[in-house]
Amino acid sequence: MQDSPTILLVDDEDAIQKLLTFPLQKDGYRVVEARDGEVALRRFDEEAIDLVVLDLALPKLDGLEVCRRLRARSAVPIIMLTARDEEIDKVVGLEIGADDYITKPFSIREFRSRVRALLRRASLTPLASSSAAIEIGPLRIHPARRQVEVEGESKELTYVEFELVRFLAEQPGRVFSRFDLLEKIWGSSQFRDPRTVDVHVRHLREKLERDASKPELILTVRGVGYRLREP
Repeated sequence: MQDSPTILLVDDEDAIQKLLTFPLQKDGYRVVEARDGEVALRRFDEEAIDLVVLDLALPKLDGLEVCRRLRARSAVPIIMLTARDEEIDKVVGLEIGADDYITKPFSIREFRSRVRALLRRASLTPLASSSAAIEIGPLRIHPARRQVEVEGESKELTYVEFELVRFLAEQPGRVFSRFDLLEKIWGSSQFRDPRTVDVHVRHLREKLERDASKPELILTVRGVGYRLREP
């Protein structure tokens, strides 16, 4: 089990811990449990975590604050759990750096699919990435180092943001639909709201573009799809 991916499961409900731990362990993952936000941050510092499953409603520190603090120090993939079906809860979770979200109640099949997709993408990234830098206009991407620069200035991106901009940069000028990007970046479009892509693209535009109000954009929109500007 030492080489198995380690998942930090953060939820204060014993029933949820038991319900999710069993299928994760059955799939070969090592599970580290935390039942409040403060313990979650300590466990993250103590363990080599490959993915975080994070409930929104937690004692001591809520899931949003835990997500903010994790994002300040790591690009680890984060799946947020929420019992609320309000659009604002989903958007806020993505705004602060969550890579995916699941609304309770959910099926175990859906949960396992989300976990597998993010872990598979994370594990394949170093092998799939060329060591050569990708340059498009002022944008420079270093796949091996997972580093992005604009006009020489380093930009801090989350795991999904980096995967998204790298994928678009490898095929500049080509338009991808939300469905295409969900399949390529998240591993599946099943169970996912296409607007998830919109939030991550908007984050990238805010981080990478000099002035989003001007037409000279690094990321551009064509209909319902996205592309990276051609050189």
